[in-house]
Formats: sequence, C-alpha cells, structure tokens
Amino acid sequence: MGKHTVEKIGGTTMSRFKDALDNILVGQRKEEDLYNRIIVVSAYGGITDKLLEHKKTNKSGVYALFASTDSSWTWGDAISNVGDSMCKINAQLEPLGLDLLFADRFVKERIEGVRSCLLDLTRLCSYGHFQLEEHLMTVREMLSAIGEAHSAYNTYSILKSMGINARFIDLTGWLETENYSFDEKIIHHFANIDYSKELPIVTGYTQCREGIMDSYDRGYSEITFSKIAVLTKACEGVIHKEFHLSSGDPKIIGEDKVVTIGQTNYDVADQLSDLGMEAIHPKAAKGMRQSGIPLRVRNAFEPDHPGTIIKEEYKSDYARVEIITGRKGVMAIECRDQDMMGRYDHDVRLMKHFVQNKIRYIAKDTNANTITHYVAEPLDMIKRITSSIQKEFTSAEIMVKKVALVSVIGNNMSFPKILSKAVSTLEENDIPVLTVHKCLRNVNIQFVIEENFFDTAICLLHEALIEKPIINEHE
Repeated sequence: MGKHTVEKIGGTTMSRFKDALDNILVGQRKEEDLYNRIIVVSAYGGITDKLLEHKKTNKSGVYALFASTDSSWTWGDAISNVGDSMCKINAQLEPLGLDLLFADRFVKERIEGVRSCLLDLTRLCSYGHFQLEEHLMTVREMLSAIGEAHSAYNTYSILKSMGINARFIDLTGWLETENYSFDEKIIHHFANIDYSKELPIVTGYTQCREGIMDSYDRGYSEITFSKIAVLTKACEGVIHKEFHLSSGDPKIIGEDKVVTIGQTNYDVADQLSDLGMEAIHPKAAKGMRQSGIPLRVRNAFEPDHPGTIIKEEYKSDYARVEIITGRKGVMAIECRDQDMMGRYDHDVRLMKHFVQNKIRYIAKDTNANTITHYVAEPLDMIKRITSSIQKEFTSAEIMVKKVALVSVIGNNMSFPKILSKAVSTLEENDIPVLTVHKCLRNVNIQFVIEENFFDTAICLLHEALIEKPIINEHE
C-alpha cells in the first residue's frame, strides 16, 4: 500500500467551498501535510441536475430536453442557462483566489464545445442512416463531464493561487484521441505523479471505453474514487459528507440522540445501500473491500472528528445494534397462485419479469402459494410489472400495497434478545408488524409496517436498541 489517501468531496460540500477549503483541502495543514492526498470532486450542487435531469423531481435538464422526441430546441436555451449558472458560481469564488477571466473562459469552452457537438449530432441524425437513440448514452456522458470538470478546474486554480502545488487531472476525455479502458485511463493520468509533492485534483467523472454511466449512471463519482484508490494502492479512502454516518437520521430521531457509529464493516455498508442510504456505492465498495482498503466517512464540517472507519475484517466484540434506518414508499407486490404449490420453477418464472423490467427488490418473503417482493420504484413501473406478471400467471391474484421498511442493522447482532426486544417495542406501542425478515448471518432485521407509522417506529426502536442498549450478560 502507498502512503497516500484518496478523498472524495460531494456536490453539496463543494457548493460550500470556503468551508471545504477550511475543513478539508487546506485548513491548518502545513507543507507536507497538504500532500499525499488525491482529491476527487463532484460537480457543484444542482449543476448535474441542470445538465441531465433533477435527481428527485425528474425535472428535465439539458439531456432530457435533447433526448425528447418533440424536435424542440429548448435544450439550447437550457445549456446556455447552465453556463450562466456556472459563471455565477465562479463570481462567488473570485474572493477566494479564482481568476475569473480564465474560469469563465474554461466554462465557455466546455459549454460551447458540447453545444457544437450536439448540433452536429442533430444534423447527422437528420439522415436515415444515423439514429439518435444509438448516441444518447454518449451525449449523457458528455454533458455530465462538464460539471465535474468545472468544479475540479476551479479547485485546482484556487489552490494554485494559494501557492499549493496542485495538479488538474481531467479524466473527462476532453479533446483526447485515445479511447482508454477505465483502468488504462487511471493508470495513464497518474503515471508520473509524486504524491508527496503534488496535490492531484481529479474530476469525479471518467470517460472510458466501457462507458461509466451505462453501468453506474449518476453513481460514477464514487466509482472513479474507488478505482483510483485501488489502482494507486491508497492506504485509505475518505468520503467527506455533510453529516456523520450515524445511528439514525437526526432529522427524525433528533441530533441530540443519534451517535456516530465509529467503526463498522462493508457488510453494514451494503445493507445501507440496499435501502438507498449509501455510505458508498456498493460497486465502489466492492473494489476497495477486495483490495483491503479501509473507507473512512467523515463529516466535512467537523475536521477534528475521526468519523467512521469501515473495514472488511471488523466485527464488534459484543452483539449490538448500530443503525436504525428504513425506507418509505415501498410497494409490496404479492403474487398468490394456487398452481405454485409443488412447482420448482415458479419463482424463476416470476423473477424473469423483474429482470425484463430492470426492477430490483429490496426484500422478499414466500410461503406455499404466495411470493411477495418489496420494491421501491415509481408507480408506472409497478403497473408495468404487475401487468406483465398477470399476463403469464392468469390464475394468480396480484395485490399491490404501499408499505414502509424499518431496518435494524449491526455487524454482530447474534444475541436473540435483540429481535424479541424490537418486536415487543413495536407491539407495545400499537404499531402492527406486517412482516418480519431476519437473515441467518445476524446483520439486519427488517420490519414491514404501514407507512404512517414509519417515523414513530424509527424513534422507538432507536430508543430501545441504541439509546438503551441490551446487555448480553454472557459476554
């Protein structure tokens, strides 16, 4: 392993750049402490939403407008608006040392370059030999790259103005003629860097032969972060978030009640990802786990706090609960079929519909004639898959019910009283449990409940299992 760390800064933190400078990039660091780090940055908050589509509301950005079939040219105005937003960010950063002339010129070059490419592609696809649909993923990648390049360039420029030997590492493929694979791209750009004397500032997006967004879509920055850590043999990966990896959501439970986890393992990180509460993208975690690289999750605005360290080999010395979390808006798709009894292929045939519709389930239960999958997808996708299932299983009764999942998670929950305490806590407070899921490996227990009980259940379980932990007297 090397002596350097690879550190990722998210978009929300990048938007508070003065804080990022004071708490992560520079702060109280002197000379050599500034180096032996690789910094991977995301686009400023909201920029990727404008370039693609809004992550939560799905409001159309440049990509969605360009890909629409109404032949409108509104994407042209949208990309101009993105350029204006980027220049406004530049103006806010000028007092920190950003050369506004060069920064705005950088934005204009990227924006107008992409605009020109999209216009040429539109003309090309006006001929029948070329189909726009075949090029849309490339368009999506090109647009994403603008935001990452913008934030990385600005960070590099401001650090240079402070006398720090920063280096801008542009992995977006801008004006590159070589079509590298993902690994080749990283190896090429990091081949001759002395980490003890240089501070690489790297785009979170990587253009490569495989097409990073086709596999990971908007999780690409953590994939880039992980790949750099693995290929440069980093001693540790660090993700700077706006919050600690805590025992629960402070907005629900209260900031005075949640505690920082401190230590856990990649198994727990996977359970969180499964519920959409990512500490790190599961495929990014895989590479680091296999390479034996620990991951540290830190609060970007508490520089003196060590955060939470995630290691493959870590296991708590005693049985305990680490996190109470969950997910609202989950749909239970229940398929009851009397013909299922005694058949060995029924489950496989049912799963085929999930594969064809690219729908992933986050929990599942089964009995003699019923299989229920719990999924977190939009209603139109739920209607599509239930219709598909009904066409094949004509005698089946299919029920869809909106529920919530509440999950009790810990890397060592082998003490049986944890389950009994959790169940009794919910029952004593008149919260009906619809289903319970518990795996043999004792890392999580999931309760399916009515959605209107979600916040209350989270608070009650946190109080019972974390604020007043169960003590195993035999350990």
